[in-house]
Amino acid sequence: MSPFCCWGLCVAFLTLLCCPGSGEEAFEVRVSPEQLMVKSGGSGVINCSTNCTHPSKGGLETSLDTIVLQKDQQWISFMIFNVSQNSSMRCYFWCSGKLGSKRLNIGVFYLPKQVLLKLQPTRVAVGSPFTIECRVPSVAPLEGLTVTLLRSNEVLHSQTFEGTALSPQEAMVTYSAEAQLEDSSHNFSCQAKMDLRFRGVKVVDSVSDSQALEVFEPVQDNWMVIIVVVSVLLLFVPSVLLCFVFGQQGNQRRRGIHKVQAAWRRLRGTHPAQPA
Repeated sequence: MSPFCCWGLCVAFLTLLCCPGSGEEAFEVRVSPEQLMVKSGGSGVINCSTNCTHPSKGGLETSLDTIVLQKDQQWISFMIFNVSQNSSMRCYFWCSGKLGSKRLNIGVFYLPKQVLLKLQPTRVAVGSPFTIECRVPSVAPLEGLTVTLLRSNEVLHSQTFEGTALSPQEAMVTYSAEAQLEDSSHNFSCQAKMDLRFRGVKVVDSVSDSQALEVFEPVQDNWMVIIVVVSVLLLFVPSVLLCFVFGQQGNQRRRGIHKVQAAWRRLRGTHPAQPA
């Protein structure tokens, strides 16, 4: 046997004596899903698994309420309940006296339960501006949230939000337009849609109560014309009546004088003057 072979056997023998466990294959712990989003107060399923062929023990370290759904030699399926805040947990397995683990973060999302619509003002003249305001309180995360303003089925305005913060906050959208007469025959509403499919959550939407806008044609100018005409008539008619009255009185005076003069002439004609 060559000296190199003898040296190799000696190294292998010393390695087994000093590190008896080093010949075992390192094992891994896996968790699925790798990213879990749960709605506030909801529940979720977590699967813990390992490639260790004969793990002695496995479990899930968490302060949340849990139950075991299914269990096999190399995997365990858990359900967690009443998730009310963001939290962290750990899947673990013991294999040949060694502990392996994998950490998982749980994110809580808040669905758009309330969608509040406000028209300002609710009664407006044709051509005048009005504002549509939509608020979605206590929603998180903002990413994936789209707020759409509708006139019946027509989209007036749509806005998609950004932000990964998991603390609940308010989303608000405002839109201004000029009132048209046909707006009176439509209802206005607001739709909030949350799309978190990239985080394993289905699409959820919520719609506000519908509101109507009262639109009227401005009549202020016509009323001004009517007021001016009436005012002129009120001033003109009495003046005409006064002129007529005074004219009639003058005519009566003149006719009276003429009658007196005519009577006097007749009287003189019937009684001629006596000679001196």
